[in-house]
Amino acid sequence: MTKLFYLDTSIWLDFLEDRNEPNMPKSDWAKKFIENIILYDDKIIISDVVINELIALGYSEYDLEEIFLGFDEIIIRKNSLKKQVGKAKDLSKKREVPLLDALHAVIARDNNALLITFDNHFKQLTDIVKTSTSKEFI
Repeated sequence: MTKLFYLDTSIWLDFLEDRNEPNMPKSDWAKKFIENIILYDDKIIISDVVINELIALGYSEYDLEEIFLGFDEIIIRKNSLKKQVGKAKDLSKKREVPLLDALHAVIARDNNALLITFDNHFKQLTDIVKTSTSKEFI
């Protein structure tokens, strides 16, 4: 059965950049994780929120299209919905987590995807979405 994953922006950065640290080779884990997704015919949901965050961090739309073009077989693109943004705003205020993290959680939940992250903010949202790390899937 195909598994659905939602990678938060930091996991995509781990994949795109050399962000290995001593005793925590996050980039190596992200690359191996995505290799395994391809190997097992699983899927990654990528939202407009992730794309916009990557653009805000300096990636051009053109570069991102080129990067993700190579992953068309495994990527499912989703746009955030007004209802999801409203729920994320509510969660952000009530749980004191960044709005975009709350939005990632809501989008992952609504698409029945496992959220892949190392971000501790998501520990406050475990009743919203299940989380794991890229390391756990290699």
